[in-house]
Amino acid sequence: MIVVRVVQTGDLDALVGLAQETGPGLTTFKPDREALAARIERSRRTLEDRAAPHEQGYLFVMEDTASGDVAGVCGIETAVGLDQPFYNYRVSTVVHASQDLGIWTMMRALNISHDLTGYAEVCSLFLSPRYRTSGVGGLLSRSRFMFIAQFRERFPQRICAELRGRFDAEGTSPFWRAVGSHFYQIDFNAADYLSSHGRKSFLAELMPRFPVYVDLLPQEAQECVGRTHNDTLPARKMLEAEGLRYENHVDIFDAGPVLECHIADLRTLRDSVVVPVEIEDAHAQGDVSQAPRALVSNTSLDDFRVGLVAGAVEHGVFRLSAQQAAALRVQAGDAVRVLAAAHAPKHKQG
Repeated sequence: MIVVRVVQTGDLDALVGLAQETGPGLTTFKPDREALAARIERSRRTLEDRAAPHEQGYLFVMEDTASGDVAGVCGIETAVGLDQPFYNYRVSTVVHASQDLGIWTMMRALNISHDLTGYAEVCSLFLSPRYRTSGVGGLLSRSRFMFIAQFRERFPQRICAELRGRFDAEGTSPFWRAVGSHFYQIDFNAADYLSSHGRKSFLAELMPRFPVYVDLLPQEAQECVGRTHNDTLPARKMLEAEGLRYENHVDIFDAGPVLECHIADLRTLRDSVVVPVEIEDAHAQGDVSQAPRALVSNTSLDDFRVGLVAGAVEHGVFRLSAQQAAALRVQAGDAVRVLAAAHAPKHKQG
């Protein structure tokens, strides 16, 4: 069974290998052993209530319980910008008009913003190409919202997600070439690496002091503003189905969109239910190939697990096979959280 669970210390080697499969632009999941070890430790401290508010964050891995293979990763930052600034561009509208000449123009401008400070952030989403089949990507991404729904008191009022921006056929960002490279004088990957490791002082020191007029940029850079990397489009659709929306904030490096919403408006919080488990013999379940599917999680903080299971809540309970119950670490009578799975496209990388 494929499950998503909270990270454990022993997952380090698998995560380093998984991170080597990512491409440019995935800021928060790099193949850096020391950084990943620190990320795991930070997640464990957060679970154990030993982390300060500014460092709290959770990391989850997707595991094939049959083989032990770690095939994906995703994370949640509890409140961004409390220690290191959380910079974005806010896309605003600037109007210029001359009554004498009868000329009226409307342009987009990019302004440095700290608007999202204190938001929770879903991040670090990556699924190995080996596991990109129907439903698996949706499970990985939505597992974070199942965790938030179960432990709502651990999160603030609003949430956001930075999505990877558009890159060209050579794997470079046209927006970075047109804007960032002139101010920072380093390449995209170097800036991305420094930012992802908390070394953000260079941003404040070198970033543009005045608005950037989008219309003055090359056309290919203009087209990047608020646009999503092709590989990330399925992730964007899933997040939008969950309730997040583009509200005119973009990433300062590649101009990828930032989606956001009130946590209370997340579909998973509205529609999931907590019910007891009944465990059945696998042979008693009959043909489940046409049965509806649901995300099912246990309610354990330290060993949180969620999987995609055929079935639905009936008569106030959810039925699992013994194998499914073992994978989710639940026993008969335990409470589980259940969310009827929405039909979603195959997921790639975000």
